[in-house]
Amino acid sequence: MKEREKKRRPTTVFLHSTNKCKEWLRPLLERYASRGYIAVATDSRYHGERATSMTTYRDALVSSWKNGDSMPFIFDTVWDLTILADYLTEREDVDPSKIGITGESLGGLTSELGALLNRILKNIKFKTISAKKNNFNFKNIKFNYILLCRYLGFVWAVEHDKWQARVNSIKAVFEEARADLDKSSIDKEIVQKVWDRIAPGLASQFDVPYTVPTIAPRPLLILNGEDDPRCPLGDLEIPASKACNAYEEANCPQNFKGLGSEFISKVEWSKASVSKRVMLA
Repeated sequence: MKEREKKRRPTTVFLHSTNKCKEWLRPLLERYASRGYIAVATDSRYHGERATSMTTYRDALVSSWKNGDSMPFIFDTVWDLTILADYLTEREDVDPSKIGITGESLGGLTSELGALLNRILKNIKFKTISAKKNNFNFKNIKFNYILLCRYLGFVWAVEHDKWQARVNSIKAVFEEARADLDKSSIDKEIVQKVWDRIAPGLASQFDVPYTVPTIAPRPLLILNGEDDPRCPLGDLEIPASKACNAYEEANCPQNFKGLGSEFISKVEWSKASVSKRVMLA
C-alpha cells in the first residue's frame, strides 16, 4: 500500500452460501473495494481450501449427527468469526469502529449468530472462554453493522412446512437420520431432531425471533427474495416485528430494515450502497 493510502478503512466481511467458497465472492468483494472498503472473504469450515475432498462438508454433517463430535452447520464457523474479528481489529489499516459482516443464505445465518456471539463475548469474563489460553482479545471483537441475505427461521420453517428446500441443500444428513430413526421419508420430526443434534439451540433459543433483536442498536438490513423457497418472506414477519421494537427502544429505528427483493443483481449494489451510508458517512 502506498504511503499516502495508509489509513484506517471500513471493512466488510462477506460469507458465502452452502457448497461455495471465498473465491466465488470475488466480484462482490471487488465492488466493495472500489468504494473504499477493505473487503474480506473467508472459507466456512469444511468448504473451499478448508475441505479435503468434495464430500468434506457432507461427511462432517453426517458425523455430527451420528457422533456429536462437531458442529459443522453454522456454529463451528461462528466461532471462527470471533478469531477473524480479533485479527481485523489489530490491523493498522482497519478502522475497528467500522467493521461489518454480511452473507448470503448459510453465510447470512452465520453472520447473524456471529454478531450475537460478539455481543455475548463483550459481557462475559475471560475465564469462561476456553480460548483464553490462546490470548484472544475478545474485548476488541466488534461487528458494527450486519447485512443478512436469504435468511431463514428454523422453527417457523418446521411449523409452516417450509423446511424442504433448506433440508435438500444438505440432504445427506437428513437421509442418515431417516434411516437411523427407521422412517420411510423425511418429515418435520426428523428435521427437528437433526437441527437439535447438529446445531443445538438453532431451532429454539437461538432462532431468529430471539437473536435478531439483540443486534440493536447496530445497523441491520435483512434481504430475502420474494420467491425463495429456502428463505420465504413470511419467515421475516415475527423477527422483523421484534427487531423493530428493539430498535425503537434503542432510539434508532432508522438502523433497521427488513424487506424482500429480487436477489443477486439488484440486491448486491443495494447492499454496497447501504454499507456506504452506514460506514463511510
